[in-house]
Order: sequence, then C-alpha cells, then structure tokens
Amino acid sequence: MVMNVEIISKEIIKPSSPTPHHLTDLKLSLLDQIAPPIFVPIIFFYHPKWDSNIDHFEKSCLLKKSLSETLTRFYPLAGTLKEDFSVDCNDEGVEYFEACIAVELSEAIKKPDKKILGQFLPFEPYGKGADSGRQVLLAAQFNMFTCGGVAIGVCISHKIADGNSATTFVKAWADTALRGDNSPEAMHPSFDAAFHFPPRDISGIMQTAGITTKDNIVSRSFVFDKSSIAALREKAKAISADGSSQANQPTRVEAVSAFIWKRFMAMALSKSVKAKAKVFAAVHAVNLRERMVPPLPAHSFGNLTQVAIAPTTVEVEKDYHFLAAQVRNAIRGINGDYVKKLHDGDGYMNTFKEAIEQFSKGEVEFCNFTSWCRFPLYEVDFGWGKPSWVCSPISLYKNTIILMSTRDGDGIEAWVNMLEEDMTLFERDPELISFVSSTLNGE
Repeated sequence: MVMNVEIISKEIIKPSSPTPHHLTDLKLSLLDQIAPPIFVPIIFFYHPKWDSNIDHFEKSCLLKKSLSETLTRFYPLAGTLKEDFSVDCNDEGVEYFEACIAVELSEAIKKPDKKILGQFLPFEPYGKGADSGRQVLLAAQFNMFTCGGVAIGVCISHKIADGNSATTFVKAWADTALRGDNSPEAMHPSFDAAFHFPPRDISGIMQTAGITTKDNIVSRSFVFDKSSIAALREKAKAISADGSSQANQPTRVEAVSAFIWKRFMAMALSKSVKAKAKVFAAVHAVNLRERMVPPLPAHSFGNLTQVAIAPTTVEVEKDYHFLAAQVRNAIRGINGDYVKKLHDGDGYMNTFKEAIEQFSKGEVEFCNFTSWCRFPLYEVDFGWGKPSWVCSPISLYKNTIILMSTRDGDGIEAWVNMLEEDMTLFERDPELISFVSSTLNGE
C-alpha cells in the first residue's frame, strides 16, 4: 500500500516551567550506560468517535499544551545527552511533528508493515534521531487521517528510558491532557536510578556486538487469543515423577515465550545450513522495580530492567514443559538477592563481557523477549477515548520479540523480528500456525 504522509509542521515543545538549577545535571545509571543507543518506538491509533466534535487542530493544541506541562515533571526528556553519561536538563525541548495522511485509518492498518508504520513515527528509531543539530531524547508525531482518526507516534531514547518508563511518560502525558496538570492524580516520577546503580567505566565494551545486523530484518505479528494461551499454559505444566500434572502452571507470558522459543529452535535446526551455536538461550527482560528490597515505585524512571537467561543445548530437542520451566525459573531468579549481586558492578560487568564474547563467537543463539503485557498501553486516553491499537513493530535487532496484550486484555500480540530467510521458515511452522489466531504482515 502506498501512502502519502505529508509533514505539515515541525516545532520544539519546551517545559512550561523552567527546571530548577539544582536539577539540571542528571547522572545516568550503569543500566542506562549499557542500554543500546536507540529509541523506543510506540504508536497509538485512535479511530474517530462519531459523537465527538473535537477537530484535529484542537486535538493538536491540546497535545502540545499538555506535553509542555508534562515535561516540567519529566524534565530530563527535554534535555541533552552528554558524553559523560549524564543529561544536561537544559529545557531545550522535544520535537513535535504534525502529519496528514491521505487515507482512512482503517486502510492504513488493514495490513500494516514496518515501512508504513515507520512513517507514523517522528524519525527512524534506530538512527541518530533528530535533524535539529542535537539528538533529542524525545519526539512525537501527531498523524491525522482523512476519516478523523489519529495516530500518535512517540520515540524515547533508550539511553534514559526502558519500556516501563516510556509507557509511564506517555500515560502521564495523556492524563495531563485529560485532567489537567494540577490534577491530584498527576504522575511525579523519580530520577534516582544512578543512586541504586552507580555509573561505571564501560570503555571497551561493544554494547550491541553480535546483536545488530545490516541484513534484512522482517517483522511479523502473531496473535495468540485467550483459548490458545489457555491451551499452551495447560500443555506447559510440569510433569511429576509419577506422571501427574503439577500445580506450578506458567504465566501466560511464560507459556507464550517458551512456545515461541521452541518453534524458533525448530526453525534454526531445520535450516539446510545448521546453526553453529552450541546453545540456544531465551532471554527475558525483567522489571527490577518490583523485585528490589524494598521495591521501587512503579514510576521510577530510567532503565531498571535486567535480563533473565534460560539456556539449553542443541543436542536434544527439549519438551515444551521443560522449556517453560526454564523460562519460569530464570525469571524467578531475578530477585532481591540477584539485585544485591548486581550492585557489585565488577562482577556484573565481567558477566556482561562474557555474554557478548559468546554471542560474537556464535556460541549462543539468543531469542530475546520483552513483555509489555502489564503496561497500561490501552489506558492512554488523551480525551478522545482509549486507543484501538498500540504497536511497537520496528526493530533492527534479529531474534527479538515484543509481547503486548491485545485490546481486550485476554490475548497476546507477539511482534517477532528475524532475518528474512529465517522468518520464511518460522511463519510456515505448522505447530505455530495451529496456535496463532491471526497474523499481520510487517516486511
């Protein structure tokens, strides 16, 4: 599908109030330092409400005003990233684009691919970002369709925010538009990640070695409905020695992750040229906020995630319930004791270097999962209703999977990113197809 996306305005939105002098220098944490130099992209689609009289101009004015007010509380996002792993909170502002799309929203997302969806973002999330002479930390694009529907595309620098933080900001922005900046429910984030995980010297570490690729990455969306997830969870139950089914049923995210991991391994082992990896590993991003002792508030801002790694050798094809248990145990291993060890920066950095070396040598083939299923993405209401669809479908990273709840909250939409040759095999897998209720193409 060919679309005409016309950028009709570009401007800089600054915080409505200046940042106090004592807050103008924000040190990034160790986990911020090792985050990839990319942007987290999210797109929110809103079909028109036929009983609404709010026009596009009024919507955009509301977005800009509430964005300015929200930036006062999320002041680092309006600043500039410095080479010493800090943010100059100088209130230089964020980029805001307006775009007109000469089709109806339903047509644009009928069979979306990443080339089309990428046009709804302010810029390529895996490039340098802004073209204003500096790399902004946040940019947004307000897309207007002929039917009256809109889409809001957001890019937030991964150097300062993980998926949880990105969602926290957008939800706060929407709440400000809906209720006003003085609402008692207004979100006030904390920016103390560096206190918990002090920055360190990471010179010489290739942050994305072996992960990024210049080869053609394609994206596909695989939707697992409520019944498919229930069947997978039942199938993944551990079996005790006497043959009975144990009660430790995996969560829906663990069940879907283990299933995709198993099909990924089946795809890799079916290739005519066998993978040289000795080990396949499922890697799951885990939110540290709730696992620290004491727990951090949900609105703690920054990269406060760590990866749980579940490895298995390639010699034997493991049963599905075994893989589900591996994923479950790895995620459970990211606990208070793990976080205490994480505070030992030297030990953590040595483990990090070893993982990169294994990846670079091809000894381990990673299947990387990030779950956004618990994020309130479908609660982001700017004043014209909740989104009809939310996605983050664009990746330069091979073998990455983003899991998101469907709008009804019962299903899971998995955006899978693979090399084109691998995806050709993966998407034709009969067992995968038997559990997928629908797919969306995203070349």
